[in-house]
Amino acid sequence: MRTPTRPRATIIHGYCATPEDHWFPWLAARLDEHGVPTAIPALPDTDHPDPDRWTTAAGAAIGTPDADTTVVAHSLGCLTVLRHLSTLRGDWRLGTLVLVSGFVDPLPAIPELDAYIADGCDPTPLAARIDHLTILRSDADPLVPTSHTDHLATLLGTTAQVIPGAGHFMADEGITTLPEALSACRPGRA
Repeated sequence: MRTPTRPRATIIHGYCATPEDHWFPWLAARLDEHGVPTAIPALPDTDHPDPDRWTTAAGAAIGTPDADTTVVAHSLGCLTVLRHLSTLRGDWRLGTLVLVSGFVDPLPAIPELDAYIADGCDPTPLAARIDHLTILRSDADPLVPTSHTDHLATLLGTTAQVIPGAGHFMADEGITTLPEALSACRPGRA
């Protein structure tokens, strides 16, 4: 018999971002309104991310997930979350995972992240441990090629949901709310 847990969510930001940027505070507030306490940890040295430090920080915030856990990640945060999940051992499940502009391959537009991305991460085995998976991408992302997000979706056995005109889902592109991510988080549903 499973010990009941409380719903909780964690939002993991990306490169050069903070917990106060883009649509993160808006989503956290909406989830909190639905009774889902939400954390947005500040990953260390966001302008010069170190994969070990970021994975450790994300892992500390997420912990070992369960069916009541929701994780939302943006851009480089997606790779970071996938790396954390890949390190988990034992019998675990993740209730909901939402990846926004995710990728596991080097980005032509941001070669300074090549060392961080390195060999990416093989997320294929993770799909069987995630109850609800949503991958969101724009139709014209200036930083993450749409083919990169589609490749990640294929590795996870799904297809990406396309949001027209959303760019890289950043505030300076006008994206300060993300209703599609809120819907994917399934607040208030069993």
